[in-house]
Amino acid sequence: MKRFPRRFVRVFSRILLLVSLAGFIAFIGVHSDFSTLSSQFRFKFISSGDHKANNEHENTQVDRNEIHPVISWEKIKEKLTFTGTSELSTKQIVKKNYIQLGEIMGKPIDLPKVDNLVGPPENAEKYERANGTLMILTRNRDAGAVVYTVKQIEEHFNKKFHYPYVFLNEEKFTERFKSRIKNYVSGECYFEQVAPEDWVQPEFIDKNKQNVGMLKLARENVAYARKLSYHNMCRYYSRGFYNHPRMKQFRYYWRFEPGTDYFCDIDYDVFKFMQDNDKTYGFTISIYDIRQSLRNIWPDTLEFVEKHPEYVNPNGAMSWLTNSLQKPENAEETDGYSTCHFWSNFEIADMNFFRSKPYSEWVEYLDKTGGFYYERWGDAPVHTIGLSLFADRKRIHWFRDIGYKHVPYTNCPNSEKCSRCTPGKFTYMNLWSENCLTNWWNLEMDDEQKSLY
Repeated sequence: MKRFPRRFVRVFSRILLLVSLAGFIAFIGVHSDFSTLSSQFRFKFISSGDHKANNEHENTQVDRNEIHPVISWEKIKEKLTFTGTSELSTKQIVKKNYIQLGEIMGKPIDLPKVDNLVGPPENAEKYERANGTLMILTRNRDAGAVVYTVKQIEEHFNKKFHYPYVFLNEEKFTERFKSRIKNYVSGECYFEQVAPEDWVQPEFIDKNKQNVGMLKLARENVAYARKLSYHNMCRYYSRGFYNHPRMKQFRYYWRFEPGTDYFCDIDYDVFKFMQDNDKTYGFTISIYDIRQSLRNIWPDTLEFVEKHPEYVNPNGAMSWLTNSLQKPENAEETDGYSTCHFWSNFEIADMNFFRSKPYSEWVEYLDKTGGFYYERWGDAPVHTIGLSLFADRKRIHWFRDIGYKHVPYTNCPNSEKCSRCTPGKFTYMNLWSENCLTNWWNLEMDDEQKSLY
């Protein structure tokens, strides 16, 4: 057999190596292109075991909020710099936005227009639920108000699905509280205490600075400014509840508050709606916050984002965060934040978002500034800013079909499934200026989201 010269063999081997390397690079490029495509289009294979598989593994899945193109700090600054103007006065803008909200809410609606809604099962006991829970942070003395709201949630939703409840308290629940609640719920109940180290204020807080800040806010008539337990609660809802040992069993939660009202029959599984439609967060009401309570949260957030621009989602709800046409005084007080927020006393959300690296690192950064105690940062603006920066806005859902009231604001749909509320009425006339829902509709919702109802 003919033998090739050694020099020829060496050259041929190098050619083979280069060809192999080129093929590998091409494969990486194709894989990258597919990853980009898959982030734009959902490929879903449905089988009878899908829900079970999702429930068994969903708490360990990689959070897709963290997978997105990276944009530069300069581009982020540009997106977060509001330059809009209007020929209308602020009073005219308030009236215009409120009229539009009435038109949106006055439109007759029914169920969300998706093809994967899961209706009430024939046998709720055997129903394969999503990995979700109803939850509340409350006190023993609020038992009556808790029962008031639980009865409505059961009547309109949970008697059909039997989801569990988690009741959290800074103290131990009394047996009287437990027995009273159990009389009205269809799902399993967990009564849990918040760990003291997660509730009390951190040792690094400068108490003199804290007292000065609280006194200043109190003089400005900021509610709960001098109530330490309120500051503790806001901090816990911002950075702790989703890591409570009991809550870590679940992926999704529906937060409710004592004394709130629910007006509409919910004839589909809202947890599976979130799961199957790739939603991160759901809300019913959006309003402006008290500007004096948030003076430094925006500058502190921008400091963090400048260090970690890779965490910002390029499809985040950044216009809504900074649009100041309706209440320019709020953005002026906060150095740029509109103070629009999702009212978090009702929210249905994926805790994988709050457990993700971007949100976790950011909220710990905020915590170290002391703003939860030197000012009065609420969990609602914290959740909102985090979601608007780090989540895709298409994964944030306005539950227009869920009738809900927390005095003095109401989400009342024009639906045959609702009663006891006036469709389109959001609040009293003197509070029209607090409406942020129209901004969300105009600035952040695309046609697909608007046509869901």
